[in-house]
Amino acid sequence: MYKKSIEAFKDSCQVIPGGVNSPVRAFKSVNCDPVFFESGKGSKLYDIDGNEYIDCVSSWGPLIFGHSDRETISSINSSSEKGTSYGAPTLIETEMAKKIIEMVPSIESVRMVNSGTEATMSAIRLARGFTNKELIIKFAGNYHGHGDSFLIKAGSGALTLGLPDSPGVTKNIAKDTLIAEYNNHISVENLLKRNEDNVAAIIVEPIAGNMGLVTPQSDFLLQLKRLSEKYKCLLIFDEVMTGFRVAKGGAQEIYNVHPDITTLGKVIGGGLPVGAYGGRKDIMNSLAPKGPVYQAGTLSGNPLAMGAGLSVLNRLDHIVFDDLERISSKIYKGIINNIKEIKTNAVINRVGSMMTLFFTDSDRVENFDDALNCDTDKYARYFKNMLDMGIYLPPSQYECCFFSTALSDGDINKIIESNKIALKNLQ
Repeated sequence: MYKKSIEAFKDSCQVIPGGVNSPVRAFKSVNCDPVFFESGKGSKLYDIDGNEYIDCVSSWGPLIFGHSDRETISSINSSSEKGTSYGAPTLIETEMAKKIIEMVPSIESVRMVNSGTEATMSAIRLARGFTNKELIIKFAGNYHGHGDSFLIKAGSGALTLGLPDSPGVTKNIAKDTLIAEYNNHISVENLLKRNEDNVAAIIVEPIAGNMGLVTPQSDFLLQLKRLSEKYKCLLIFDEVMTGFRVAKGGAQEIYNVHPDITTLGKVIGGGLPVGAYGGRKDIMNSLAPKGPVYQAGTLSGNPLAMGAGLSVLNRLDHIVFDDLERISSKIYKGIINNIKEIKTNAVINRVGSMMTLFFTDSDRVENFDDALNCDTDKYARYFKNMLDMGIYLPPSQYECCFFSTALSDGDINKIIESNKIALKNLQ
């Protein structure tokens, strides 16, 4: 069933470290060889062995309208015919900036970059430069890309591999990152009290997506805003995942909390490499060439990515999000019913079209420790069962499903039915 993928992985291991260009793709945490994909159309993925899958990952979030979306592809083709890169200003960068500012009220000015990691790294440098302070506070299990400052108690691929603290991160860099507990604002205040005059920023995933999906408790984000104002540091929302995915204005729209800086990615590139960070104009004006904080990028604001992203953002209205909610809610309710019927020890966390099924004896997953207590071996067996039935899920217990509008009622029913079979097979 996977003969060609197995051979392709052996070949890639000869020339690429670990055979992949991003660790989770190696399928190590699900104890099998990775699938090599050849194409995607709508809700479906096709591997090099000719197998078809219903895609529940959507390239980790960007593909709201599914694979090979006609308008997105048309935009990319149109842009590429004019040129792929200029290293100079283009009108479409301004158009994208205006669109982001229109959709995210807390953003008054925005700078384009090439990845979510680049966005968060730049946001941290900006926060330090603006405040003239050195320390940052992040949360255990939150993932903000692979910048050195963030690979301290990290989530995502670092967590999947059991390497929350990465070799190569120096002690001097690590000491500038303070770790708080997600959904525990008291832990943040304690750190601020001990380092009152030297914390530049609190950076947080407003909806955590890299220890699996974990939602903020009732007033957690409001408390972070209050604390950032009290102790004169900046509040940074990492909305690389959630921006334009959980709502038109991201998680900050849902919870009505406005950060000082927001980082973005994924959706704004329509599936092409992209990132952005933006916020209050007085903060953003600290960036060169206006201010002293340096950040640059040869391919920043790339016209292909800008065009693809705009084709997506321009179509994001309440009808799209209503459709995503209908699809996601139906899948969620179907799996909940399966869990109850089969009496499986599991919890589902969901916000909009993002969702994680945790295998745990607990009745909730609210923080990093809760996530670590989940049964990763059971998830691995569940993943393989679903894969063999043609359902492509995140190859890690600590990642999210991202659903697209391309999922049909037939797709939804097959996901639910396959889930029921897979859960029975785990008994």
